Amino acid sequence: MPDSAPPAAADPVPSPREAALQALLLRMRHRTDFPALSESVASILRTAASDRESLADLTHEILKDVALTQKLLRLVNSVQFAHYGQGAIATVSRAVSLVGFNTVRNMALSLVMLDQMEDKVHARQMQEEFVRALMAGAVATELAPGVHDGEGAFLGAMFQNLGRMLGCFYFQDETGRIAALQDTPDFPGGEPAASAQVLGLPYEDLGVGVARAWGLPDALQRAMRRPDGPPPPRGADDPVERLRWIGAAANDVALAAMAAAEDRPALLREAARRYAAVVPGGLATLEKAAQAAREKTLRLTDAMQLQVEAGSAAARLLQPEPAADAPPPESRTVEEKRRALAAARAARHAPPPPVPAEVLAAGVQEIVDAMAGSGVRVDDVVRMVMETMLRGLGLRRVVFCLRDAKTDTMAGRFALGEGHQDASRLLRFPLAASGDLFAAVCRRGGDLLMADLADPAQAQRLPAWYRAAFAGTGAFVLLPLVARGQPFALLYADHAKPDGIVLDERGFALLRTLRNQALMAFRQGG
Repeated sequence: MPDSAPPAAADPVPSPREAALQALLLRMRHRTDFPALSESVASILRTAASDRESLADLTHEILKDVALTQKLLRLVNSVQFAHYGQGAIATVSRAVSLVGFNTVRNMALSLVMLDQMEDKVHARQMQEEFVRALMAGAVATELAPGVHDGEGAFLGAMFQNLGRMLGCFYFQDETGRIAALQDTPDFPGGEPAASAQVLGLPYEDLGVGVARAWGLPDALQRAMRRPDGPPPPRGADDPVERLRWIGAAANDVALAAMAAAEDRPALLREAARRYAAVVPGGLATLEKAAQAAREKTLRLTDAMQLQVEAGSAAARLLQPEPAADAPPPESRTVEEKRRALAAARAARHAPPPPVPAEVLAAGVQEIVDAMAGSGVRVDDVVRMVMETMLRGLGLRRVVFCLRDAKTDTMAGRFALGEGHQDASRLLRFPLAASGDLFAAVCRRGGDLLMADLADPAQAQRLPAWYRAAFAGTGAFVLLPLVARGQPFALLYADHAKPDGIVLDERGFALLRTLRNQALMAFRQGG
């Protein structure tokens, strides 16, 4: 008698908290804004600060969103960063090199999170949570200036609030019930117990579960959990464990800073006592960190044009102390509050798109300033040139090619814009090829604009390799780089629509200036 087949293994039964998490994730995925938030946050956080390619990846992620790019550049050019003394910053690439990879990444992440709060029903509560998280991140940065792990103190502290922020985004009714429950005098356990009772799991588990679903780094997922019990006597040896404690301290300081003025000293003293092993210097260190973080948060939210409701906890943190004879915010009439909220909504609208020639001219000046200084690299200048072209002309992509001396082939090295990786790989042609338009332009050293590839007369001039690899392109421009009479590099830029690249005499002159700046960078770099 043949052996019977073994019984099929039963699927493991999820725990109640895992089941609750999956149910909440399902509800969030049904919201149209959640996939966009997920993709933006995950893409920005997956970039690492350890190599040049990650700088390109971060720049690419930011440039994909025109509104985010404009807001970030406005933020970088705010008074907070005026001490860099480099003039106006016109490109994300230059912002990264001046301000720092982590700072730009954290600002981009903050702007992405803030964008999700606009025009929401419960905007006030979400703004409160955002300001609280931003303040906590700023405090953590002050408390851990020497921490250089993969994610950083700012992210660890800010994302300890992710579950609560997500609750405000997507579960407003439940969030209100949680707040009411934890304010009940005889309710034990505070916010963790209240959120677990209403949502089926604590806010912290929601935040970490979503971070796991987004594929965020393991180190950040660990840093998002507040540690239990007393801090280790001599501080934590493990870098991520240290960030967990710094994040917890930073969030407690942020809560103290947003409390009523009469309650702040006692809350800060309690934080100093609790985190004495984590924060050397005690109360004086926390007070100094809180003041510096408050000033930084005030400048950031001002540059972001974030308006909060008068009399709120966020307003207590962000607004200067009122004059002695000023009426209290609560005394404003309903109509005054309505007008203030309407003004706040108007202030949050994205700025109008910049004029192309202004973007090109600003990029040219920024590159002049950068090359006049010291320490600028050739590839930094090339990326600034490419980004200026991409934004200024509203291009689909820009590819930088270099000549391979061994094969006498012009080949893509790096690119920005849509399909940048494929475009860099596919843009390749032999310079000696007879009848190849691209090779002929490079050998001649002249510039070429193919404005309408839908025109059969222009389309028939394209080499077969280009028609196969770049089908659907509407227009492109070629800018060869020539030294000693020989082409050694090429800037290629295209647009999806025919006649999409609009260049008047000034625009073409600025484009040639950008090409010449790239050429000069190579000459200076040897």
